[in-house]
Amino acid sequence: MEHNSSFDSFELQFTPIAQSFLRETAKWAKFLAIVGFIFVGLYVLLAFMMFAMGSAMDAASENMDGMGGMGMMGAVGGAAMGVVYLIGALIYFFPVLYLYRFAKNTLSALDSNNTEQLTNGLENLKSHYKYMGILMCIILIFIALGMILMFVGVAAMM
Repeated sequence: MEHNSSFDSFELQFTPIAQSFLRETAKWAKFLAIVGFIFVGLYVLLAFMMFAMGSAMDAASENMDGMGGMGMMGAVGGAAMGVVYLIGALIYFFPVLYLYRFAKNTLSALDSNNTEQLTNGLENLKSHYKYMGILMCIILIFIALGMILMFVGVAAMM
């Protein structure tokens, strides 16, 4: 004889109040995602500006005919900063995309009472938080490594 717990027969109730909370959450998520896409675009624009500034500094130093300009350093620095901004834009793009997909699918699911779309929206919300969690772990590792290197450097100076 199999024994079922009370949780086996539990049915989740998605009340109108819960739906309104989810709808409001999805609207704010859509707003934050749109702002996030704008910032990704600005990051990419800034990256290309850095590339252009580096090239302009390189060209300016060539025109100075060896008068001690910083052209090559400017070009390398501009390119390096451009790459950093492009990588930043790429890293920031995916959580913003997941957040937008959550909002779009959730709002559509609530409007059409479609369980599959709601599941897809919640999957994207899970992906958003998973991505941000992994990113936070990576950042914490870099902070810890930086602190260790700082302590080793200070100890070596003493």
